[in-house]
Amino acid sequence: MLIYQYYGMYPIIFLLLIHQLARVNNIRDEAYLKAFGKNLRLIRKRQGFSMEKLALDAGIEYSQIFDIEHGKINTTISTVRVIAKALKIPEKDLFDFNA
Repeated sequence: MLIYQYYGMYPIIFLLLIHQLARVNNIRDEAYLKAFGKNLRLIRKRQGFSMEKLALDAGIEYSQIFDIEHGKINTTISTVRVIAKALKIPEKDLFDFNA
């Protein structure tokens, strides 16, 4: 209650807004994420890349490749782009699977 007395309603409104934004960004389709990751793994292996080599060439962390391939994270379009560039394939190929 001390925050309210000192700052008024603004911190409470701010926290509610942040909570709502976090909920919107937390939309996940587990089956789709796993299918995307499985397709990435298939392409990566077909191209002869280890996870470490792909991460190094894409300029991202190894753990991020691992998490994507295991469907643990909902990656960004920017990350998809650098992964596709490192694999020397069009981005759309990473989405060419049936979920």
